[in-house]
Amino acid sequence: MEEVITIKVAWWGSQARHEYTTKIIELYEKQNPNVNIEPEFANWDDYWKNLPPMAAGNQLPDVIQMDMAYISQYGKKGLLEDLSPYIQKGTIDISTIDENVVNSGKVGEQIYGFTIGINVLSVISNDILLDISGVEINDETWTWEEMEQLTVDIKKTAGVYGSNGMHPPDIFFPYYLRTKGEQFYNDAGTGIAYKDDGLFIDYFNMQLRLIEEGAFPTPDEVTAVRGMESDFIVKGSSAITWNYSNQYAGFDQLTDASLTLNLPPENHENKALFLKPSMLFSIPKSSKQKEEAAKFIDFFVNNVEANQLMKGERGVPVSSEVSDAIKPLLTDGEVKIVNYVERAKGITEEFYPPDPVGSSQVMKILKDISDQILFKKITPEEGARKFREQADEILKNG
Repeated sequence: MEEVITIKVAWWGSQARHEYTTKIIELYEKQNPNVNIEPEFANWDDYWKNLPPMAAGNQLPDVIQMDMAYISQYGKKGLLEDLSPYIQKGTIDISTIDENVVNSGKVGEQIYGFTIGINVLSVISNDILLDISGVEINDETWTWEEMEQLTVDIKKTAGVYGSNGMHPPDIFFPYYLRTKGEQFYNDAGTGIAYKDDGLFIDYFNMQLRLIEEGAFPTPDEVTAVRGMESDFIVKGSSAITWNYSNQYAGFDQLTDASLTLNLPPENHENKALFLKPSMLFSIPKSSKQKEEAAKFIDFFVNNVEANQLMKGERGVPVSSEVSDAIKPLLTDGEVKIVNYVERAKGITEEFYPPDPVGSSQVMKILKDISDQILFKKITPEEGARKFREQADEILKNG
Protein backbone atom coordinates (compact mmCIF):
# COMPACT_ATOMS: atom_id res chain seq x y z
CA MET A 1 0.00 0.00 0.00
CA GLU A 2 1.33 3.43 -0.99
CA GLU A 3 2.32 5.81 1.75
CA VAL A 4 -0.19 8.66 2.20
CA ILE A 5 1.33 12.04 1.33
CA THR A 6 -0.22 15.16 2.85
CA ILE A 7 0.33 18.60 1.33
CA LYS A 8 -1.15 21.96 2.26
CA VAL A 9 -2.33 24.35 -0.46
CA ALA A 10 -3.00 28.02 0.36
CA TRP A 11 -4.81 30.71 -1.61
CA TRP A 12 -6.77 33.93 -1.24
CA GLY A 13 -10.02 34.81 -2.97
CA SER A 14 -13.78 34.95 -3.07
CA GLN A 15 -16.24 32.30 -1.89
CA ALA A 16 -16.75 31.18 -5.50
CA ARG A 17 -12.97 30.66 -5.86
CA HIS A 18 -12.87 28.64 -2.64
CA GLU A 19 -15.69 26.41 -3.85
CA TYR A 20 -14.26 25.50 -7.25
CA THR A 21 -10.70 25.17 -5.87
CA THR A 22 -12.04 22.65 -3.36
CA LYS A 23 -13.56 20.70 -6.26
CA ILE A 24 -10.21 20.77 -8.10
CA ILE A 25 -8.50 19.45 -4.98
CA GLU A 26 -11.08 16.64 -4.72
CA LEU A 27 -10.44 15.79 -8.38
CA TYR A 28 -6.68 15.63 -7.75
CA GLU A 29 -7.16 13.41 -4.70
CA LYS A 30 -9.43 11.10 -6.70
CA GLN A 31 -6.76 10.71 -9.38
CA ASN A 32 -4.01 10.39 -6.75
CA PRO A 33 -5.54 8.26 -3.94
CA ASN A 34 -2.33 8.35 -1.89
CA VAL A 35 -2.43 12.18 -1.63
CA ASN A 36 -4.32 14.13 1.00
CA ILE A 37 -4.59 17.90 0.47
CA GLU A 38 -5.33 20.28 3.32
CA PRO A 39 -6.73 23.60 2.04
CA GLU A 40 -5.90 26.93 3.67
CA PHE A 41 -7.66 30.00 2.31
CA ALA A 42 -8.48 33.54 3.37
CA ASN A 43 -9.39 36.93 1.98
CA TRP A 44 -6.54 39.03 0.54
CA ASP A 45 -5.75 41.05 3.69
CA ASP A 46 -5.81 38.09 6.09
CA TYR A 47 -3.83 35.92 3.68
CA TRP A 48 -0.82 38.26 3.67
CA LYS A 49 -1.06 38.73 7.45
CA ASN A 50 -1.04 34.94 7.97
CA LEU A 51 2.01 34.10 5.81
CA PRO A 52 4.83 35.91 7.72
CA PRO A 53 4.29 34.09 11.04
CA MET A 54 4.06 30.79 9.12
CA ALA A 55 7.34 31.64 7.38
CA ALA A 56 8.99 32.51 10.71
CA GLY A 57 8.04 29.10 12.07
CA ASN A 58 8.97 27.14 8.90
CA GLN A 59 5.29 26.27 8.59
CA LEU A 60 4.47 27.65 5.15
CA PRO A 61 1.99 25.51 3.15
CA ASP A 62 3.51 23.31 0.43
CA VAL A 63 1.85 25.29 -2.36
CA ILE A 64 1.39 29.04 -1.85
CA GLN A 65 -0.67 31.25 -4.13
CA MET A 66 1.74 34.13 -4.79
CA ASP A 67 1.36 37.69 -6.06
CA MET A 68 3.81 39.75 -8.12
CA ALA A 69 3.90 42.35 -5.33
CA TYR A 70 5.40 39.82 -2.91
CA ILE A 71 7.37 37.28 -4.94
CA SER A 72 10.70 39.18 -4.79
CA GLN A 73 10.32 39.72 -1.06
CA TYR A 74 9.71 36.03 -0.33
CA GLY A 75 12.18 34.81 -2.93
CA LYS A 76 15.10 37.00 -1.90
CA LYS A 77 14.60 36.09 1.75
CA GLY A 78 15.37 32.50 0.72
CA LEU A 79 11.86 31.29 1.50
CA LEU A 80 10.94 29.98 -1.97
CA GLU A 81 12.18 27.03 -4.00
CA ASP A 82 13.52 27.54 -7.53
CA LEU A 83 11.04 25.72 -9.77
CA SER A 84 13.49 25.37 -12.68
CA PRO A 85 14.50 21.74 -11.89
CA TYR A 86 10.83 20.65 -11.78
CA ILE A 87 10.25 22.35 -15.14
CA GLN A 88 13.41 20.90 -16.72
CA LYS A 89 12.55 17.32 -15.76
CA GLY A 90 8.92 17.72 -16.85
CA THR A 91 7.22 17.46 -13.46
CA ILE A 92 5.66 20.78 -14.47
CA ASP A 93 4.93 20.34 -18.18
CA ILE A 94 5.49 23.51 -20.24
CA SER A 95 5.06 21.96 -23.71
CA THR A 96 1.94 24.10 -24.43
CA ILE A 97 3.05 27.18 -22.48
CA ASP A 98 5.01 30.12 -23.97
CA GLU A 99 8.52 30.66 -22.64
CA ASN A 100 7.76 34.28 -21.68
CA VAL A 101 4.90 32.99 -19.48
CA VAL A 102 7.23 30.53 -17.73
CA ASN A 103 9.82 33.28 -17.17
CA SER A 104 7.26 35.76 -15.81
CA GLY A 105 7.79 34.27 -12.33
CA LYS A 106 11.56 34.77 -12.51
CA VAL A 107 13.43 36.84 -9.94
CA GLY A 108 17.05 37.10 -11.05
CA GLU A 109 17.88 33.64 -12.37
CA GLN A 110 15.40 31.75 -10.18
CA ILE A 111 11.81 30.86 -11.10
CA TYR A 112 10.16 31.44 -7.74
CA GLY A 113 6.58 31.24 -8.97
CA PHE A 114 4.68 29.53 -11.77
CA THR A 115 2.10 31.76 -13.46
CA ILE A 116 -1.37 30.19 -13.41
CA GLY A 117 -3.33 32.84 -15.31
CA ILE A 118 -2.79 35.90 -17.50
CA ASN A 119 -4.32 39.32 -16.93
CA VAL A 120 -4.32 42.58 -18.87
CA LEU A 121 -5.33 46.04 -17.70
CA SER A 122 -8.73 46.97 -19.07
CA VAL A 123 -11.34 49.71 -19.15
CA ILE A 124 -14.74 48.02 -18.84
CA SER A 125 -17.62 50.05 -20.27
CA ASN A 126 -21.41 49.91 -19.96
CA ASP A 127 -22.45 50.11 -23.63
CA ILE A 128 -25.99 51.31 -22.88
CA LEU A 129 -24.70 54.31 -20.91
CA LEU A 130 -22.17 55.09 -23.66
CA ASP A 131 -24.98 55.01 -26.23
CA ILE A 132 -27.18 57.30 -24.11
CA SER A 133 -24.25 59.71 -23.86
CA GLY A 134 -23.52 59.55 -27.58
CA VAL A 135 -19.84 58.75 -26.98
CA GLU A 136 -17.64 56.01 -28.41
CA ILE A 137 -14.38 54.53 -27.21
CA ASN A 138 -11.86 53.88 -29.96
CA ASP A 139 -9.47 51.87 -27.84
CA GLU A 140 -6.90 51.62 -30.62
CA THR A 141 -6.21 55.34 -30.57
CA TRP A 142 -7.79 57.14 -27.60
CA THR A 143 -5.65 59.51 -25.58
CA TRP A 144 -5.72 60.58 -21.93
CA GLU A 145 -7.27 63.88 -23.03
CA GLU A 146 -10.02 62.01 -24.91
CA MET A 147 -10.63 59.79 -21.89
CA GLU A 148 -11.02 62.89 -19.73
CA GLN A 149 -13.41 64.58 -22.16
CA LEU A 150 -15.41 61.39 -22.63
CA THR A 151 -16.02 60.96 -18.90
CA VAL A 152 -17.14 64.60 -18.58
CA ASP A 153 -19.52 64.18 -21.56
CA ILE A 154 -21.04 61.06 -19.97
CA LYS A 155 -21.68 62.94 -16.71
CA LYS A 156 -23.34 65.82 -18.56
CA THR A 157 -25.56 63.69 -20.80
CA ALA A 158 -26.33 60.50 -18.85
CA GLY A 159 -26.17 61.92 -15.33
CA VAL A 160 -23.84 59.14 -14.09
CA TYR A 161 -20.13 59.11 -13.37
CA GLY A 162 -18.03 58.82 -16.50
CA SER A 163 -15.68 56.50 -14.65
CA ASN A 164 -15.19 54.94 -11.23
CA GLY A 165 -11.87 56.74 -10.94
CA MET A 166 -8.57 54.92 -11.31
CA HIS A 167 -8.20 52.84 -8.18
CA PRO A 168 -5.98 51.57 -6.77
CA PRO A 169 -3.24 54.03 -7.79
CA ASP A 170 -0.51 51.38 -7.59
CA ILE A 171 -2.02 49.73 -10.68
CA PHE A 172 -2.91 52.70 -12.86
CA PHE A 173 -0.19 55.25 -12.06
CA PRO A 174 2.59 52.86 -13.20
CA TYR A 175 0.62 52.30 -16.43
CA TYR A 176 0.24 56.07 -16.94
CA LEU A 177 4.02 56.40 -16.57
CA ARG A 178 4.57 53.75 -19.25
CA THR A 179 2.43 55.73 -21.71
CA LYS A 180 4.85 58.63 -21.09
CA GLY A 181 7.89 56.45 -21.75
CA GLU A 182 8.79 56.04 -18.07
CA GLN A 183 8.83 53.19 -15.56
CA PHE A 184 7.69 53.13 -11.93
CA TYR A 185 10.65 51.24 -10.38
CA ASN A 186 14.23 51.35 -11.61
CA ASP A 187 15.66 48.12 -13.03
CA ALA A 188 17.61 47.35 -9.87
CA GLY A 189 14.51 47.85 -7.70
CA THR A 190 16.44 50.31 -5.51
CA GLY A 191 14.35 53.41 -6.21
CA ILE A 192 11.68 55.15 -8.24
CA ALA A 193 12.62 55.26 -11.95
CA TYR A 194 10.88 58.38 -13.26
CA LYS A 195 12.85 61.59 -12.72
CA ASP A 196 10.14 64.14 -13.50
CA ASP A 197 7.68 64.71 -10.64
CA GLY A 198 5.56 66.61 -13.15
CA LEU A 199 4.21 63.22 -14.29
CA PHE A 200 2.95 62.45 -10.77
CA ILE A 201 1.48 65.96 -10.52
CA ASP A 202 -0.24 65.72 -13.92
CA TYR A 203 -1.74 62.33 -13.09
CA PHE A 204 -3.31 63.48 -9.84
CA ASN A 205 -4.36 66.86 -11.23
CA MET A 206 -6.31 64.95 -13.89
CA GLN A 207 -8.13 63.02 -11.19
CA LEU A 208 -8.84 66.18 -9.16
CA ARG A 209 -10.29 67.88 -12.26
CA LEU A 210 -12.57 64.93 -12.93
CA ILE A 211 -13.79 64.77 -9.33
CA GLU A 212 -14.45 68.53 -9.51
CA GLU A 213 -16.42 68.05 -12.75
CA GLY A 214 -18.46 65.26 -11.15
CA ALA A 215 -17.11 62.82 -13.76
CA PHE A 216 -15.29 60.74 -11.10
CA PRO A 217 -16.85 59.83 -7.73
CA THR A 218 -15.62 61.55 -4.59
CA PRO A 219 -12.92 59.75 -2.58
CA ASP A 220 -15.34 58.91 0.26
CA GLU A 221 -17.75 57.33 -2.24
CA VAL A 222 -14.87 55.22 -3.57
CA THR A 223 -13.89 54.20 -0.04
CA ALA A 224 -17.47 53.02 0.58
CA VAL A 225 -17.23 50.42 -2.22
CA ARG A 226 -16.78 46.98 -0.67
CA GLY A 227 -16.35 44.25 -3.25
CA MET A 228 -17.66 43.85 -6.78
CA GLU A 229 -21.31 43.78 -5.72
CA SER A 230 -21.15 47.46 -4.75
CA ASP A 231 -18.93 48.64 -7.63
CA PHE A 232 -20.25 51.69 -9.47
CA ILE A 233 -20.65 49.84 -12.77
CA VAL A 234 -22.74 47.12 -11.09
CA LYS A 235 -24.97 49.76 -9.47
CA GLY A 236 -25.36 51.53 -12.81
CA SER A 237 -23.89 54.74 -11.39
CA SER A 238 -20.79 54.75 -13.61
CA ALA A 239 -20.31 54.06 -17.32
CA ILE A 240 -16.74 52.80 -16.92
CA THR A 241 -14.67 50.81 -14.42
CA TRP A 242 -10.89 50.37 -14.54
CA ASN A 243 -9.86 46.83 -13.68
CA TYR A 244 -7.84 43.81 -14.68
CA SER A 245 -9.43 41.67 -17.38
CA ASN A 246 -10.29 38.69 -15.15
CA GLN A 247 -12.63 40.97 -13.13
CA TYR A 248 -14.90 41.23 -16.17
CA ALA A 249 -16.62 37.89 -15.51
CA GLY A 250 -17.78 39.00 -12.06
CA PHE A 251 -19.14 42.32 -13.33
CA ASP A 252 -20.84 40.57 -16.24
CA GLN A 253 -22.65 38.20 -13.87
CA LEU A 254 -23.70 40.97 -11.49
CA THR A 255 -25.35 43.29 -14.03
CA ASP A 256 -27.80 42.91 -16.90
CA ALA A 257 -26.07 45.68 -18.85
CA SER A 258 -24.02 44.93 -21.95
CA LEU A 259 -20.34 45.39 -21.00
CA THR A 260 -17.26 45.70 -23.20
CA LEU A 261 -13.56 45.23 -22.45
CA ASN A 262 -11.54 48.13 -23.86
CA LEU A 263 -7.79 48.65 -23.97
CA PRO A 264 -6.68 51.55 -21.71
CA PRO A 265 -5.74 54.93 -23.22
CA GLU A 266 -2.54 55.32 -25.24
CA ASN A 267 -1.85 51.58 -25.03
CA HIS A 268 0.39 51.68 -28.13
CA GLU A 269 2.38 54.71 -26.93
CA ASN A 270 5.88 53.68 -25.84
CA LYS A 271 4.70 50.03 -25.86
CA ALA A 272 2.75 50.82 -22.68
CA LEU A 273 0.54 47.73 -22.68
CA PHE A 274 1.78 44.66 -20.83
CA LEU A 275 0.65 41.21 -19.74
CA LYS A 276 0.65 40.32 -16.06
CA PRO A 277 0.40 37.07 -14.12
CA SER A 278 -2.94 37.22 -12.34
CA MET A 279 -1.28 35.09 -9.66
CA LEU A 280 1.35 32.39 -9.33
CA PHE A 281 1.97 29.21 -7.36
CA SER A 282 5.17 28.93 -5.33
CA ILE A 283 6.73 26.13 -3.29
CA PRO A 284 8.48 27.10 -0.04
CA LYS A 285 11.97 25.81 0.71
CA SER A 286 10.62 24.47 4.01
CA SER A 287 8.23 22.04 2.25
CA LYS A 288 8.93 18.35 2.87
CA GLN A 289 6.81 17.40 -0.18
CA LYS A 290 8.25 19.56 -2.99
CA GLU A 291 7.85 16.89 -5.69
CA GLU A 292 4.16 16.39 -4.90
CA ALA A 293 3.65 20.15 -4.67
CA ALA A 294 5.16 20.51 -8.17
CA LYS A 295 2.84 17.76 -9.46
CA PHE A 296 -0.15 19.66 -8.07
CA ILE A 297 0.96 22.86 -9.82
CA ASP A 298 1.29 20.90 -13.07
CA PHE A 299 -2.22 19.52 -12.59
CA PHE A 300 -3.62 22.97 -11.87
CA VAL A 301 -2.24 24.53 -15.06
CA ASN A 302 -2.40 21.56 -17.47
CA ASN A 303 -5.41 19.44 -16.49
CA VAL A 304 -8.38 20.26 -18.73
CA GLU A 305 -11.01 18.97 -16.29
CA ALA A 306 -9.58 21.13 -13.48
CA ASN A 307 -9.63 24.18 -15.72
CA GLN A 308 -13.18 23.43 -16.79
CA LEU A 309 -14.08 23.94 -13.13
CA MET A 310 -11.95 27.09 -12.91
CA LYS A 311 -13.21 28.59 -16.21
CA GLY A 312 -10.48 31.24 -16.33
CA GLU A 313 -11.44 32.87 -13.01
CA ARG A 314 -7.75 33.09 -12.07
CA GLY A 315 -6.92 34.70 -15.40
CA VAL A 316 -6.76 33.21 -18.90
CA PRO A 317 -5.14 29.73 -18.70
CA VAL A 318 -1.44 29.75 -19.57
CA SER A 319 -1.60 26.49 -21.57
CA SER A 320 -2.80 27.07 -25.14
CA GLU A 321 -4.21 23.53 -25.16
CA VAL A 322 -6.21 24.11 -21.98
CA SER A 323 -7.40 27.55 -23.15
CA ASP A 324 -8.77 26.04 -26.39
CA ALA A 325 -10.35 23.11 -24.54
CA ILE A 326 -12.33 25.21 -22.05
CA LYS A 327 -13.62 27.80 -24.55
CA PRO A 328 -16.76 25.80 -25.52
CA LEU A 329 -17.80 25.71 -21.83
CA LEU A 330 -17.40 29.41 -21.18
CA THR A 331 -20.17 31.99 -20.98
CA ASP A 332 -20.16 34.81 -23.53
CA GLY A 333 -18.59 37.04 -20.88
CA GLU A 334 -15.81 34.57 -20.12
CA VAL A 335 -15.08 34.14 -23.84
CA LYS A 336 -14.75 37.94 -24.09
CA ILE A 337 -11.98 37.82 -21.48
CA VAL A 338 -10.07 35.12 -23.39
CA ASN A 339 -10.45 37.05 -26.65
CA TYR A 340 -9.37 40.30 -24.98
CA VAL A 341 -6.20 38.72 -23.57
CA GLU A 342 -5.48 37.10 -26.95
CA ARG A 343 -5.86 40.53 -28.56
CA ALA A 344 -3.44 42.03 -26.04
CA LYS A 345 -0.95 39.20 -26.71
CA GLY A 346 -1.08 40.25 -30.37
CA ILE A 347 0.12 43.71 -29.29
CA THR A 348 2.73 42.75 -26.70
CA GLU A 349 4.54 39.71 -25.31
CA GLU A 350 6.02 41.67 -22.42
CA PHE A 351 5.18 40.61 -18.89
CA TYR A 352 5.29 43.23 -16.15
CA PRO A 353 8.28 42.27 -13.96
CA PRO A 354 7.98 41.20 -10.32
CA ASP A 355 7.83 44.15 -7.93
CA PRO A 356 11.02 44.71 -5.92
CA VAL A 357 11.48 44.02 -2.21
CA GLY A 358 9.65 46.72 -0.25
CA SER A 359 7.03 47.26 -2.94
CA SER A 360 4.11 46.38 -0.66
CA GLN A 361 5.15 49.27 1.64
CA VAL A 362 5.61 51.57 -1.37
CA MET A 363 2.10 50.72 -2.60
CA LYS A 364 0.66 51.51 0.83
CA ILE A 365 2.41 54.89 0.85
CA LEU A 366 1.15 55.65 -2.66
CA LYS A 367 -2.42 54.85 -1.60
CA ASP A 368 -2.14 56.97 1.55
CA ILE A 369 -0.71 59.94 -0.36
CA SER A 370 -3.28 59.49 -3.13
CA ASP A 371 -6.05 59.67 -0.50
CA GLN A 372 -4.53 62.81 1.01
CA ILE A 373 -4.40 64.47 -2.43
CA LEU A 374 -7.91 63.47 -3.47
CA PHE A 375 -9.34 64.54 -0.09
CA LYS A 376 -7.47 67.85 -0.70
CA LYS A 377 -5.40 67.60 2.45
CA ILE A 378 -2.20 68.11 0.43
CA THR A 379 -1.46 69.29 -3.13
CA PRO A 380 -0.20 66.98 -5.89
CA GLU A 381 3.13 68.86 -5.70
CA GLU A 382 3.45 68.07 -1.98
CA GLY A 383 2.34 64.49 -2.64
CA ALA A 384 4.96 64.03 -5.37
CA ARG A 385 7.77 65.10 -3.04
CA LYS A 386 6.55 63.02 -0.11
CA PHE A 387 6.07 59.94 -2.25
CA ARG A 388 9.52 60.12 -3.86
CA GLU A 389 11.29 60.64 -0.51
CA GLN A 390 9.46 57.85 1.30
CA ALA A 391 9.46 55.34 -1.58
CA ASP A 392 13.18 55.82 -2.32
CA GLU A 393 14.01 55.38 1.38
CA ILE A 394 12.14 52.05 1.53
CA LEU A 395 13.54 50.71 -1.75
CA LYS A 396 17.11 51.78 -0.94
CA ASN A 397 17.01 49.66 2.20
CA GLY A 398 15.44 46.69 0.38
